[in-house]
Amino acid sequence: MVFTFGVRAKLRNWDVYATQIRSLRGRLGFNYSIKFLGYVVELSSGKVYDILKRVYVRSPETLYILLAHYSRVEPIERARKLIRFADLSGGHAYEAAFMKRAVFPLTKMFGDKPKILVEAGKILDGVKLTYGDASVEIAALPKIPLTYILWQGDQEIQSSANILFDASVNNYLPTEDLAVLAELTTSRLQHTAKRQ
Repeated sequence: MVFTFGVRAKLRNWDVYATQIRSLRGRLGFNYSIKFLGYVVELSSGKVYDILKRVYVRSPETLYILLAHYSRVEPIERARKLIRFADLSGGHAYEAAFMKRAVFPLTKMFGDKPKILVEAGKILDGVKLTYGDASVEIAALPKIPLTYILWQGDQEIQSSANILFDASVNNYLPTEDLAVLAELTTSRLQHTAKRQ
């Protein structure tokens, strides 16, 4: 009985977001399919397939919310100016949590092996950049590129990292959603790195 209730709740969640998510076909950088970060949303059922793990996502509600919020905007030109999370609207309020959840795991995973960051990023269709000791730009959503930069430490200096955003990013998602999206992208990078 509890299981049935859970299934109905998930179906209702898809029903709440289905129209908005379906509206992304052919918009905001998506083609006919809704594919990002190694996820594919089946628009008929709302099921989300994880290409990296080769399983269906059991609780895709966070992905639904991100996509639904993203669907509400009109595209603007990319600013081509990178900014820190703290520079986003209200970013100072979330910066500590953002660093803990999205940036520090990056440093821990890739700090002594920066080339693996780039290789993991390429699996997510990322593009190698020339910042720091290793950097990669990943389209977390088609119009939301995240720039991951890593500086390798040595015996005297600890490794460090950062995630930068295009200055246009608050047009697409509120800052809280951007924190979730960056955390999700970092976890996807970690997963791809473990497969190598």
